[in-house]
Amino acid sequence: MSAIIEKPEEVHVENVGSYDEQRYASSVSTVFPNRWSRLRYAIREPAAEFLGTMIFVIFGTGVNCQVFLSINPNVEAVPRGDFLSLNFGWAAGVALGVWIAGSISGGHLNPAITFTLAVFRGFPWKKVPYYILAQLLGAFCGAGVVYANNFHAIDIVEGGPGIRTISGSGDLLATYAASFLTPVSCFFSEFLGSAILIIAVLCITDKRNGLPPQGLVPFALFIVILGIGTSLGMNTSYSLNPARDLGPRFFTAAAGYGTAVFTYRNQYWLWCIVLGPVTGMLCGAFIYDALIFEGGESIINKPNTQAIDRYLRNPGQREKLPMGIEGARMNIDNT
Repeated sequence: MSAIIEKPEEVHVENVGSYDEQRYASSVSTVFPNRWSRLRYAIREPAAEFLGTMIFVIFGTGVNCQVFLSINPNVEAVPRGDFLSLNFGWAAGVALGVWIAGSISGGHLNPAITFTLAVFRGFPWKKVPYYILAQLLGAFCGAGVVYANNFHAIDIVEGGPGIRTISGSGDLLATYAASFLTPVSCFFSEFLGSAILIIAVLCITDKRNGLPPQGLVPFALFIVILGIGTSLGMNTSYSLNPARDLGPRFFTAAAGYGTAVFTYRNQYWLWCIVLGPVTGMLCGAFIYDALIFEGGESIINKPNTQAIDRYLRNPGQREKLPMGIEGARMNIDNT
């Protein structure tokens, strides 16, 4: 037996940054019984983002296909759902995806959230590229699973095998704006929904504000997504997430929908689906931190030179620091 199982190794995670300290308050000891367990530990954060995003997209695009494909009488005699079904499906997908990935990677599932947390919460920039790559791959695979599960119905709706159009079924996987919207309206719809989403996320995870009971963050996000979808979801199908759109968009391009998925409305995927959520979340995070958040990890609350000078000149007051300066306390003490 001892010849088969590798010698256990102990790994200690130390000197982590402010963001990691919130999830790894103490050093982590992990025993690796085999090589796969060692590899799994090394990739577990991007793997969690991949799996969580894939499940999220399977639920969301799956409910899109079920609701809209079943409208065709040649597919189902009775439609299987409505607009409320769509919002419940997407909300359930987000909640389950965050539940799967949350305690491992933080459950971002969204490149715009990852980028915003790097700007405003000290999330390590070195992790941003592989988080985003994992999210895109997860969304791509999720769209592929849903397509494989529904391609017979898609053939019926499109008029036969090999016929693939954006208006026929492509918009069930990636997002496309309503025809009556101007480009400015498209952008603003994604910007607004994304700003509200990040404000809700920051509030839900703010220990000094509306932190839900332990284990109920996914349920809180379920409510947030359901609310955004039912109130703001009509115009652009509320992508709010570059990975949620780009992963399925790349898949539809590979599955026969052609380059039209990228040239639609002069690269709609870039100026609306990518820039809309990113700028909206940056703006939303700025508003939340400027008006409510008191933690020292935000760039809004970094101490200025006057505060640092007062701190250095009055060592007796070091236990009575304002909220925004405690984040710099350790660095000052070490100088």
